[in-house]
Parts: sequence; structure tokens; C-alpha cells
Amino acid sequence: MFDISQQMEVFPTTVDLKRIDPSLNMRRFYRMSVQPDLFGGACLVREWGRIGYRGQMLIEQHDDEGRAVNALMKLSATKQRRGYKLLGEI
Repeated sequence: MFDISQQMEVFPTTVDLKRIDPSLNMRRFYRMSVQPDLFGGACLVREWGRIGYRGQMLIEQHDDEGRAVNALMKLSATKQRRGYKLLGEI
């Protein structure tokens, strides 16, 4: 009935952002994903750094997947206001 590959996610569990500005020699990435943990909660895994390098990682613990997705969406909106673009928009 519906083609799943063309259906949009209402609540994304992964976001890949990039910010490239050659005039500032800036080539950055920011990746976020929501993953279940061993105790029934969810984690927001955040990775960021310069494109082509390892970067840094931070894992935030949340009580459930809904709160982790809310944190992901809020942080994604903040990053987009600061000039990051979704991977498909570049």
C-alpha cells in the first residue's frame, strides 16, 4: 500500500548535520542518534567534529525513547539555527 522508502519519519531517531564554510575554513559534522540502553531507557548519542577526523562523542541517558527523541529534535533545531544543514540539503 505505502512505499516505506518514500514515507517520512515523524520522529527521526538519527540526524546527520554538516556545516561547510570555505571562507572560514570550516568543515564540521554533527551526528545524533537515539539508541536503547540495557535498562529499558534510551540514550542520545552525539558525535561532532571536523569532517575527516574522529571528533568527540557524548552519551546522554534518558528515561524513555520519547524524551531522547525530544532532546534530539531540540538540539537539531538549535544546530540548524547556527548554520548546520541536514545531510540531504547540502
